[in-house]
Amino acid sequence: MAVALLGVSLLGLSACGGGGRPRTELAPAQLNTIGVNAYLWRASLDTVSFAPLLQADSAGGVIVTDWYTNPTNPTERVKLTVTILDQDLRADALRVAASRQVNEGGNWVEAPVQAATVQKLEDIILTKARDLRRQALAS
Repeated sequence: MAVALLGVSLLGLSACGGGGRPRTELAPAQLNTIGVNAYLWRASLDTVSFAPLLQADSAGGVIVTDWYTNPTNPTERVKLTVTILDQDLRADALRVAASRQVNEGGNWVEAPVQAATVQKLEDIILTKARDLRRQALAS
């Protein structure tokens, strides 16, 4: 008897749904359990996935890689820090910082990073984040 009542109750509740997807007033990027924009977070992780991660804090929006040495250029290494500052998908919600070192006589020495390199990484992350958002909205 209890099973029959439960079944009738569930049928009644399902009929109230109207057959469509539930509507929400929140923007899609805010429907997540992390503290920052989910599209920027995923795109950032994808972009820096070539380097080993030291830290990935989704609540604070910080991704830090360990030193990465390109096998084709073993005398140079880079380390990246990506910071996501907001829950909105905006260009100013993202900061990339890079450190570069070159090996001189067996010692790693700090070397400058071209501003264009950091800008290119930010552009790649933003483009990926926008593509992820488009894909999510299309489905």
